[in-house]
Amino acid sequence: MPLTLLAQERKVQNKPYIDYRRLHYGFFVGAHVQDMEFTNNGFVTEDGEAWYADIASYNPGLTVGVLADLRLGKNFSLRAMPTLHFGQNTIIFREQNSGEQSRQQVKSTYVALPLHVKFAPERFNNYRPYITAGVSPMLNLSVKKQKQLLFKKFDFMVELGMGCDFYLPFFKLIPEIKFAFSLLDVLEKNRGDLLDKSYEKFTLSVDKVVSKMIILTFYFE
Repeated sequence: MPLTLLAQERKVQNKPYIDYRRLHYGFFVGAHVQDMEFTNNGFVTEDGEAWYADIASYNPGLTVGVLADLRLGKNFSLRAMPTLHFGQNTIIFREQNSGEQSRQQVKSTYVALPLHVKFAPERFNNYRPYITAGVSPMLNLSVKKQKQLLFKKFDFMVELGMGCDFYLPFFKLIPEIKFAFSLLDVLEKNRGDLLDKSYEKFTLSVDKVVSKMIILTFYFE
């Protein structure tokens, strides 16, 4: 019995009224990893070459943004998070028969506007875990032409995440991890911009490209 009472002991709450505000703001910084899922179709060129694309390496990118949180009720809130994602991927193309390889560096600067619904149970002492889900329209400002593959500027992702509010004496710290999955094919098949026709075989070898992201952020409110 004493152990049970000790486990349920209440402590002095930091920032006891912060969650009762109708609207509050914050900012966040973090890191992310971008992934791409390729649907290769086995296209064979007139020279008998068959090329396949995949991600060669993953490089962590930077994520920064601001947060606006609208309280909808006791356990729910609506969050808008204008975000910038700075990242880079390396795509590798392999020829099936000869083993010849080609690489493409893909740098991206995404402007995103995630809109999430957050569910959190009752706060206990100075922490409050939660889950969140929503959508994120994204615009890539760093699309480069004259490459093996060309990607569309616009993307649209579904995001699922979890985190925990930690109530500190002067602010609220919120670590969160999110998983983002694109609903669109971001491969640009219309390559009328190509001056080097040797790149055409790479585009013709891929039917579809879908983006994915894992995002770790730290919010300060």
